[in-house]
Amino acid sequence: MEHLDGNAAAGVLAEVFTMEATTAIVTCAGCGGVGPLGAAVAYVTEMGTVVRCANCDEPLIRATEIRDRVVFDMRGTATMTLAAGG
Repeated sequence: MEHLDGNAAAGVLAEVFTMEATTAIVTCAGCGGVGPLGAAVAYVTEMGTVVRCANCDEPLIRATEIRDRVVFDMRGTATMTLAAGG
């Protein structure tokens, strides 16, 4: 499967975050790597979106739509920092 950069997750993230989420600074829970979400690696399929750490390839975020809800699993993200006033 071909991967895209983390910007491919912008659509699904925009449904939850009101500010530009791809500029968020993310810390990987696996390797401790830090960088903008837009620089991560995203895999987008009909089943959902998986955003992986650009350093160690561990999943940072998993997102899918189930009926009328968007479900996020962010346990691979130690922290996510968004600019105030986004």
